[in-house]
Amino acid sequence: MDFTFTEEQQAAAEAARGVFAGVAPDAVPSPALTPGAVADDFDRPLWGRLADADLLSLLLAEEYGGAGLDAIALCLVLRESAKVLARVPLLESSAATAAVQAYGGPELKAELLARAGRGEVVLTVAAHGRTGHDPAELAVTARQDGSGWVLDGVQTAVPWAYDADLVVVPARTAADRTVLALVPRDAEGVSLGEQFSTSGERLGELRLESVRLAVRDVIDAEGAWEWLRELLATGTCALALGLGERVLGMTSQYASKREQFGHPIATFQAVAVQSADRYIDLRAMEAALWQAAWRIASGASGALPASGDVAVAKIWASEGVRRIVQTAQHLHGGFGADVDYPLHRYHAWAKHLELALGPAAAHEEALGDLLAAHPLA
Repeated sequence: MDFTFTEEQQAAAEAARGVFAGVAPDAVPSPALTPGAVADDFDRPLWGRLADADLLSLLLAEEYGGAGLDAIALCLVLRESAKVLARVPLLESSAATAAVQAYGGPELKAELLARAGRGEVVLTVAAHGRTGHDPAELAVTARQDGSGWVLDGVQTAVPWAYDADLVVVPARTAADRTVLALVPRDAEGVSLGEQFSTSGERLGELRLESVRLAVRDVIDAEGAWEWLRELLATGTCALALGLGERVLGMTSQYASKREQFGHPIATFQAVAVQSADRYIDLRAMEAALWQAAWRIASGASGALPASGDVAVAKIWASEGVRRIVQTAQHLHGGFGADVDYPLHRYHAWAKHLELALGPAAAHEEALGDLLAAHPLA
């Protein structure tokens, strides 16, 4: 396979670097100092700049005002966003609109996609189930009732739930199928319970009590939820990669300037070896990420389904980003714990990304099940 990025993909990454250039991680409120301070809303001005740069419509077809690019381009942009801890629902909204484009009906696509690409409608996804440890598609039930659908259940830790216009909710039918329901945040029967992530962001426990939706707002297509879940997981890996790259860069700069015994600590063998190990983590995270993104973008077949590559990428992302921030804290010493320095914010976000959509152990178990079902020999 060829991991050389196309001109269009490189242009998307370059545009993202331009948009995010003015975003300072130091400006992200610290949950250690001001709990809940980042919960009011996401960064709306930045969201507007992303829309102006056509970065909210990367995956949309030209007929909806999009660039017609793929998961690789989205991951390149997400990678840049994580370097500055950009507080926008870029992954969730982009993935949700892509799922609507791929699996939704003509009426829903005509009504929603162009507006979402312009940033006028914000989507998020309920992907963590009732407890965060059980399958998301089993947390909510969907049944047809007359000319519409009725949803009941609870989804936990929904990102941007208080700020999004629509929440994409996987739900199980009596026929044991999974549908995707686009639930308006202010629909009758919808309520939110306040929760907080390790990064300090406000999440929502989404409670659905006999929520009625029109037929057009429910996507009943085989494979839609699995595809969306894999895109979300791969995008999370891109965020972890960008964050890890930024943190290793901060550590390198600090170790090159911090002196002990008259020499920069970067010249000490123990420091150099730890930094080298973390660089290896980054390169492994990157290779696994692009493999997964390429499988999703191309639909290429392999010895295992694409979910196998996604699981490998998430395993490396979860373990790698944890090791990177821990080493960074260690090598920074007491300075790394200073809340006036942004490293602690990256550490908090890294822990959230490590556990989002399942920690490494959960994906190792899923990969084991895939290998059992698809012997490689």
